[in-house]
Amino acid sequence: MKKFLSILLILCMVFMFAACGGETNEGGEEGGGEAALPEVIKIGFFAPVSAPSAAADGLSSLNSAKLAVKLINENGGINGSTVELVDMDDGLDTTEAANIAEKLAYDDSVVAVVSGSYSGPTKVAAPIFQEAGKLMVSAYAVHPDVVNAGDLIFSQSFPGKLQGTAAAIYANDTLKAKKIAIISVDLDFGATQIEAFKAQLEKMGSDAEIVYEQAIAISDSDMSSAVTAAAAAGADLIYSVNYYEQAAQVLREVGQKGLDIPVLGTEGADSFELLNIAGEYANGLYITTNMNRDDQNAETQAYIENYEAEYGIQPDMVGASVYDAFQVLFAAMKEVGVDTQAMRDYIAGMQNFDTVTGTLIRYNEDGSAVKPVQIQLVTNGEYHSAGVIDDMEVIDPANYQ
Repeated sequence: MKKFLSILLILCMVFMFAACGGETNEGGEEGGGEAALPEVIKIGFFAPVSAPSAAADGLSSLNSAKLAVKLINENGGINGSTVELVDMDDGLDTTEAANIAEKLAYDDSVVAVVSGSYSGPTKVAAPIFQEAGKLMVSAYAVHPDVVNAGDLIFSQSFPGKLQGTAAAIYANDTLKAKKIAIISVDLDFGATQIEAFKAQLEKMGSDAEIVYEQAIAISDSDMSSAVTAAAAAGADLIYSVNYYEQAAQVLREVGQKGLDIPVLGTEGADSFELLNIAGEYANGLYITTNMNRDDQNAETQAYIENYEAEYGIQPDMVGASVYDAFQVLFAAMKEVGVDTQAMRDYIAGMQNFDTVTGTLIRYNEDGSAVKPVQIQLVTNGEYHSAGVIDDMEVIDPANYQ
């Protein structure tokens, strides 16, 4: 009997050790299983929902964040875990953005954050998240200080200098502009792109000249005098570096004055609200952006269809970029769980990842997305493809440090 009990005890110990040896660790790197996840995965989010000058972008951002979370949960969540959105309104106010960042950064239940806001609030929030050790993906803020905050910060869109460079190439090579008027918002968004635009024209040896330039406060929507002066200067192209409301007013002034001057805008004009404000005068607008509505990529078309079905309006670059930021986080969490460093390393190593705004080629060392610049043209009240700039020398953000 003693021998039998001894053998039985040994067998039990062998089975126990064998069972323990097959356990999966939290990072999912051993044992061949999935990473351990909480039952509810909370993702922080902030956008300028209540800001009068940015309300449409805030709405697009929040709509897309909610849509991303809804769809992932309807499809089983992340490896069975439910995703919960913790959304906040920064009102396009940097002080409020800092307060929001403090709340989200030090809330242990929030595993990562997406910024659906402009450069001002986002570049204030980024260092707070970095210092707290929390990962953030910025959807569309263009200022380099966002990703320069540290290795836990990523960006889905182009830095301003890259976008200004692409605009100069298109203005010179495709639109054949010779006399260019610049009307811009008096913020970093405008100044950064204009600086790069001018530098690229000079670099190419272009014979185009800047015949008029005017920076306008974001609170000022009267573009009459600026457009009149651009026409008087003989401009054959207006480079409008503005957000959607001011960009729409530039278009209205050009149309109502009967001017035959094409307008080249930026991703700031990529909004359903621009189409509403400008109406028929939006037709003929070119913009540099990161979303191509005509892309037959399954992810792009599914997003457009789902967004329109959910909200009854057209999606735009802002919303698409927010949606992409969530898809990047979802992909990382599915593979490595919610450990911050594991997510950071996974995202940093992503390559050729299909998103709503096209193929994400990779992230460069500072966390900026490398992907082609899309040129869209408004035709019959809709944005459509008018070209693409995919020269790696142009689209790699590392060349604009």
